[in-house]
Amino acid sequence: MPTSQNTFTPDVIAAVLHHMNDDHSDDNLLIARAFGTPDAESATMIDLDQHGGQWTYSAAGQAQALTVPWTAEISERAEIRREIVVLYDKACATLGVSPRPH
Repeated sequence: MPTSQNTFTPDVIAAVLHHMNDDHSDDNLLIARAFGTPDAESATMIDLDQHGGQWTYSAAGQAQALTVPWTAEISERAEIRREIVVLYDKACATLGVSPRPH
């Protein structure tokens, strides 16, 4: 059951984090570079809720926290993917990188 603070259950969050960190680590880094600092060297998605995603990234040997809001508040698991794709596309546009097809 979701907590009153987060729409998504711990198992949903864990699955998304596992997928992002194992299969999309390059996307995490693009998001950190676009929304955090262009000097980010590595990034890990650490949490999410109905309002946005949270990452940590390293730049110049220092760990930094990053929260990026979704384009709209979400409540369904499928909406998480949509919002991460939006962030990825915005990150690519900001950094001048050609996005891969979705």
